[in-house]
Amino acid sequence: MNEIILMTLSGNDKPGVTSGITDILADYQINILDIGQAVIHNTLSLGILFQVPAQSASSPLLRDLLFKAHALNMHVRFEPVADEDYQQWVQAQGKSRHIITLLARRISAEHIARVTEIAASHGLNIDNINRLSGRIPLHGEQRSTRACVEFSVRGIPADAAALREEFLTAASEHNVDIAFQRDDIYRRNRRVVVFDMDSTLIEAEVIDELAKEAGVGEQVSEITESAMRGELDFDQSFRRRVALLKGLDASVLEQVAQRLKMTEGAETLVSQLKALGYKTAILSGGFTYFANHLQQKLGFDYVYANELDIQDGRVTGEVKGSIVNGERKAELLREIAAREGVSLEQTIAVGDGANDLPMLSIAGLGIAFRAKPLVRQSAKQSISTLGLDGILYLIGFRDRDGLH
Repeated sequence: MNEIILMTLSGNDKPGVTSGITDILADYQINILDIGQAVIHNTLSLGILFQVPAQSASSPLLRDLLFKAHALNMHVRFEPVADEDYQQWVQAQGKSRHIITLLARRISAEHIARVTEIAASHGLNIDNINRLSGRIPLHGEQRSTRACVEFSVRGIPADAAALREEFLTAASEHNVDIAFQRDDIYRRNRRVVVFDMDSTLIEAEVIDELAKEAGVGEQVSEITESAMRGELDFDQSFRRRVALLKGLDASVLEQVAQRLKMTEGAETLVSQLKALGYKTAILSGGFTYFANHLQQKLGFDYVYANELDIQDGRVTGEVKGSIVNGERKAELLREIAAREGVSLEQTIAVGDGANDLPMLSIAGLGIAFRAKPLVRQSAKQSISTLGLDGILYLIGFRDRDGLH
């Protein structure tokens, strides 16, 4: 009968450990059934599951491996694996897999304990844990750091809605972000990313900035906040706000455009996406003047927004054409996906307001970014603690892949 053995090796990481061990296994013509390796702070952990043929004796092999480990100054452990245990392991490979992503400025043991406790309580088994973020210095500005740990889990939660609710509660209590998504081929093959503009790509609501210049800031802000909370119909609230801008000097638009502040991580995210061949778009309930300004700066492939009507150098208080509302954003996402020849599963949508929910709901990955509670509850995923470049972690990119 074939003998199955799990060998675990640990010690200071150095070149030649894996090759030295596998050279011995090769001399004995051993079949490798599984292998995994991780290095944490220069400490190597190597696991190899191997099969010793029936005609071979394991004792000389284990002796040679033990001597080699000693020569490498490594600790080694051997554990026999029963045939039935191995078969159960093989049969489990078809089970559904998900990715849990934990994001924060700094990650504590309490954060990981909470996430893993929730996962375990819903019958999810952790197969792998990876740190996607770079190494965090002990001293530094908390606001500029970011940390991300990714858990690959196996199993299907009995109550996915309850699991999501627990993750949302934990994220709120601990000031972290927790994403839970299916680990399938689409996650690694997104091709189109669309963004809301105001309070997503930029930190301001442009219409509020214009209203300040027009002397109607408070009235417009009240309507904006109500609309973002989903309390008002977007089209009606939008027309009411634009009407208050009547008579504003058009030269003010350029002044406002120049002082707009980009959201943390926006430039990094868009440049990385473009370098990787993604198509990017702005789908905004704001104004084309400012969306075009961002397009020139960051190189978006598509821009759709509302066009302010200007006559004789003054804002008339109306917009040209139909309004880009929530339904229109979803429609535009479908059109862009079709034009680029990709499925909706291969798209990502990012926004913060209630009028972004239609596009967030149909995208393969819908992300509520620094959004109001209603939007966070309704979106598939949310990011509130990091900048926009934290989205790269949700699609599996690591800092060492080029994220800066």
